Amino acid sequence: MKRLLLALALLAGCDDDAAQQIPDPQALNDDAAGYYCQMIILEHEGPKAQLFLAGYPAPLWFSQVRDGLAYLKSPEQEAEILVLYVNDMGKAESYANPGEDNWINAKDAVYVVGSDAIGGMGAPELVPFGDRESALKFAATHGGAIQTLDQIPVEAVLAPVDFDSAALENNQ
Repeated sequence: MKRLLLALALLAGCDDDAAQQIPDPQALNDDAAGYYCQMIILEHEGPKAQLFLAGYPAPLWFSQVRDGLAYLKSPEQEAEILVLYVNDMGKAESYANPGEDNWINAKDAVYVVGSDAIGGMGAPELVPFGDRESALKFAATHGGAIQTLDQIPVEAVLAPVDFDSAALENNQ
């Protein structure tokens, strides 16, 4: 019986260790390059994302949140994802300057989906907020619907983007 209790205690300790292995977000800096585009992240406006994979100390950076969510929701993704962080745009200086250290777990964010916001790579953006009230204020000005990460359909981040139509719609 003592061995069983010891084994259960050790297993419980392993679960605690796994939870403690979630890395903290890193501050956005000049060295951060987008995973898909390999361009310097700071050269692009709009919210960003960083994703940590098991076994890798540095995050994968994304020039826009849509790209980070595409990686997360991709059916071809096989690596163990530890955490995805996104900028809390409710704490951002502006849309153009989303901030270097105002990161929130993507699972805790609420997103404005379908707004007129364009991300750093020119595609429609899913704009993350740490609280629903800030998201509602943004949506009142820019359109879109409020959704949690689980509510965002895969098509919202994986569907092809018609960049010519997106540019026309946002320049009217």
